[in-house]
Amino acid sequence: MAKKLMIQGTMSSAGKSFLTAGLLRILKQEGLRAAPFKSQNMALNSYITREGLEMGRAQAVQAEAAGAEPSADMNPVLLKPTSDMGSQVIVQGVPIGNMPAREYFAFKKQLVPRILESFHRLEQQYDVIVMEGAGSPAEINLKQDDIVNMGLARLVDAPVLLAGDIDRGGVFAQLYGTAALLEPEERARIKGLVINKFRGDKGLLEPGIRMLQELCGIPVLGVIPMLDVRIEEEDGQSGLEGVGREAAARAGQADIAVIRFPRISNFTDFQVFSCMPEVCLRYVSSSAELGSPDLIFLPGSKNTIGDLLWMRGNGLEAAVQKLASQGVPVFGICGGYQMMGEELTDEAGAESDGPRTARGMGLIPAVTRFGTEKVRTRVSGAFGTVTGPLSGLSGLPAEGYEIHMGVTRMREQRLPLTYLSETQADSKRMKQDGVSDGRCYGTYVHGIFDSPGAAEAVADGLLKKKGAAAAGPVDYEAWKQGQYDRLAEGLRRNLDLDGVFRILGL
Repeated sequence: MAKKLMIQGTMSSAGKSFLTAGLLRILKQEGLRAAPFKSQNMALNSYITREGLEMGRAQAVQAEAAGAEPSADMNPVLLKPTSDMGSQVIVQGVPIGNMPAREYFAFKKQLVPRILESFHRLEQQYDVIVMEGAGSPAEINLKQDDIVNMGLARLVDAPVLLAGDIDRGGVFAQLYGTAALLEPEERARIKGLVINKFRGDKGLLEPGIRMLQELCGIPVLGVIPMLDVRIEEEDGQSGLEGVGREAAARAGQADIAVIRFPRISNFTDFQVFSCMPEVCLRYVSSSAELGSPDLIFLPGSKNTIGDLLWMRGNGLEAAVQKLASQGVPVFGICGGYQMMGEELTDEAGAESDGPRTARGMGLIPAVTRFGTEKVRTRVSGAFGTVTGPLSGLSGLPAEGYEIHMGVTRMREQRLPLTYLSETQADSKRMKQDGVSDGRCYGTYVHGIFDSPGAAEAVADGLLKKKGAAAAGPVDYEAWKQGQYDRLAEGLRRNLDLDGVFRILGL
């Protein structure tokens, strides 16, 4: 059976996902077969496996760092919030329905057998499983029915590393307070403490570290600095820092604005542009922030009608429509593509709190009807004849995955953006996807800009329109692998790996 280790944190965004990915990369470099596991994840950023099953994007990224094929078993329960009080519940890759928070908390204990089933399958396939907790194990109002922190660690008998975020301040109180609120048998599971996201002279921490170790009786195994490493984030809160329009103009870059919806999903569709020096990628939440970009992306959404009405209420919709009329290209993906049409109807309340119909943005002659069946598939093929400033996409390979509830139909003939087939289907029958009409573009395919040449073609089209030099080539896959290696090197320099390996029993 696999060795196991769990990374827990004193709070959300303490760096659990980051540490998990880095440890998995180190284990891969040491020649071990390693896999991530997070029993329950709450995130709008998801991924479709080769089997057409849905899982949290963070675990797919961690699997990539480990050199493992992503599997829904690595994240058996995924919650995708549809509102402040409810989520779509996905179990072992398949949606089982929407639940209010209170209903889910009463239900989730029933998922323990499915969680353990997934975990034990991984145990038989890998040498090491690095598990990730969620939030904090000291959320004492939730501990009774915990299935993701100490509750899971107890079920699978896993030792724990506890990470605290010093960048937010109060890291000694975070770590000591978390340990103090745990039951004695839970506290005994914590075999090491990690101080994460440090800036400055480590020597200044030594008195505090000594006192913390005396108070907790647990060794501090590392002080991890704020590493200059970029891997795909789990949610939209920590990775979407805007870049000013003035800075983009001074640098002569292609200025790309992504609308940051309240329920934005799969924002990592645009991460490839962030590693291109010719591009300024920024996320905006108001018309004042939008300015006059060279391209506007409307990303995915877990509540398409709700986020469309949010845009309408704060003036962003009118600003986007005005820029589109002036020739600024608008590109929608999944929910953003649906918003661009003339009408959206959710009679079954698949994404809304009840039946709703809304007027779309009117940028393309399309209507979208939501149903209860969710499309989950990987696709591959090629871009069709793309017109306008993004014409460089024409004929390039296209690949990615679809996750959506609605079906979009054109009221008038328009060029499709891509011709695709489902990679896990027996039939290789091609289908048309999306729209290209010279100024407005749309697709259901997430990850489409990760396809070879796609991001460069978009950037080149925008730069050419500005009279600037073309973008250089980018190998996004090689860039990502380099980031994982940099992360592993940062942990090797600052973490007591001998201590970690002893905890693992290696």
